[in-house]
Amino acid sequence: MPSRRGIFITFEGLDGCGKTTQLSRLAEALRGRGMDVVATREPGGTKIGESIRAVLLDSRTSGLTTWAELALMFADRAQHVKEIIEPALAAGKIVLCDRFTDSTEAYQGYGRELGSDIVRRLHRELCADLWPDLTLLLNSEDGGSVARARTRNQKHDSSEGRFENEDAVFFRRVQRGFEAIADREPNRVVRIPAGSIAKVEVAILGVVEGKFPQLTSRAVLSR
Repeated sequence: MPSRRGIFITFEGLDGCGKTTQLSRLAEALRGRGMDVVATREPGGTKIGESIRAVLLDSRTSGLTTWAELALMFADRAQHVKEIIEPALAAGKIVLCDRFTDSTEAYQGYGRELGSDIVRRLHRELCADLWPDLTLLLNSEDGGSVARARTRNQKHDSSEGRFENEDAVFFRRVQRGFEAIADREPNRVVRIPAGSIAKVEVAILGVVEGKFPQLTSRAVLSR
């Protein structure tokens, strides 16, 4: 078992900003260098988490209070940290996660107006105060990413549209939340400008290599 702790990288941003695509591309690049990568997501990532995800994201879910929503987000995360993230890091693996507590602060803290303090306090108590080594915040043009997410859900006949159905005012609050987090934690959160998929991929790889130079020494990218 490796003695060196792994690396924890999260992807954040509005719905439809390209997080899932870019996470997959970074995972492919790092695996091409012979690295052991765990790609996961929130909500979800575990069997229990996927059940919670179905409740949280289903556009047909009604009557869920904002506090119940927050509690479910952390129930999912506490299970995810214990079952997937911490064991992988302890084994020296690279963990790439699509959303983490920054999303909860942005969506529930700012979007639902519950405030940042409760989110950060729950994170300390329920998630062993585990924070990413690097967070990539993908920026997008106003409204465009959410519109893409809605189109994607319709195209794939997905029921996961509960958040995408919120209005523009809600998403402006969410974006302000992400910006506030990035301003507060510039050593951890790096803003990635909007652009083509290829351009964003190159930017992300450059940030990752700059932050973790050891990731450039294993092998040449197999592309």
